[in-house]
Amino acid sequence: MLKSSSFEVTLADKQSIILPETPIANFIKGNHKRVKVIATFENQSIEFYAALKYEKSGLYRIYFSKAKQKVLGVFMNDYFELQVFEDNSKYGVDISEELEAVLLSDYEAYTIFENLTPGKQRSIIYAISRYKSSQMRVDKALILTENLKRGITDQKLWLKKH
Repeated sequence: MLKSSSFEVTLADKQSIILPETPIANFIKGNHKRVKVIATFENQSIEFYAALKYEKSGLYRIYFSKAKQKVLGVFMNDYFELQVFEDNSKYGVDISEELEAVLLSDYEAYTIFENLTPGKQRSIIYAISRYKSSQMRVDKALILTENLKRGITDQKLWLKKH
């Protein structure tokens, strides 16, 4: 599996990090669009998936949300360590057990889900995983599967009862 050495970064703006080219050179050569990231700051670590964005200015950037910053305990001007890994996950993000179970129990919904674009699949996974309660994730996954089978394509309506 492809992985970088650990390297030091800081926030580029409120919600992103610019990655130095040298440690991620193999990812650039391999044209990797998504990566798994481990960020470490003062004995605290978080693991997440991110899109490796190339900008016209020649820089590579990843999104690093306020929520992730809070969990890690970093602020603007703090320096912290990153390590980047090849993303071998099926969807480019970890899917909750609840969503996976609901999809596997409903072949029609699973087929529709599998035929969505990778970005829409990740949007669904994120939408379900943001609920803290396992029961709420199950309930929302059931609503989602019914809406997918009804042909609802508007993401704003995926988790609403109809």
